[in-house]
Amino acid sequence: MTDVNTIIWDLGGVLIDWNPRYVFHETYFESEDKREYFFARICTNDWNEEQDAGRSIVEATQELVKQFPEWETAIRDYYGRWTEMLKGPIVETVDIFRQLRESGNYKMYALTNWQANLFDIALVRYDFLHWFDGRVVSGEEKTRKPFPDFYQRLLDRYGVDPSKALFIDDNLRNVKAAEELGISSIHFKNSVLLKQDLSARNLL
Repeated sequence: MTDVNTIIWDLGGVLIDWNPRYVFHETYFESEDKREYFFARICTNDWNEEQDAGRSIVEATQELVKQFPEWETAIRDYYGRWTEMLKGPIVETVDIFRQLRESGNYKMYALTNWQANLFDIALVRYDFLHWFDGRVVSGEEKTRKPFPDFYQRLLDRYGVDPSKALFIDDNLRNVKAAEELGISSIHFKNSVLLKQDLSARNLL
């Protein structure tokens, strides 16, 4: 796979350690069951992704509080304490990113599900987000992974040939969506396995 000239990166869970459980930790709720109920039924991944795709955080929060008033404090903490969910760069993966970038062999792009205003916070915090040759952010585009049009926007905007691109994401759903568009992909699990996979493909 040495004809790859473009690498497309997911950010959260790959290059940046983001996890709502850093706020909603073991002692936040009275029980583990209540915490799991909160993630499964209240502030779900699907709900968060609506904001990633451009829905107003204020509107989304207000509607959920109205629907689940007994959960108001936790619902407001989801975005009110959002910066506490950011633990920083995943250093080992950023090192791999740096090596690939410094090789000069690849164009590097970010394709991320991220609420637009919150992404501005990350841009200030993490210098390496400015190393990309371009980025496509769901909150700015009003669409998101795994919808094909979101991937296609990056391909079209930057003139990327999908047959010469590699996509890296920690969500298998997003990986499969990329592969359906003809983009070879790696399902990220950790930096050690990523390095092994890239080396096996003669990319690193």
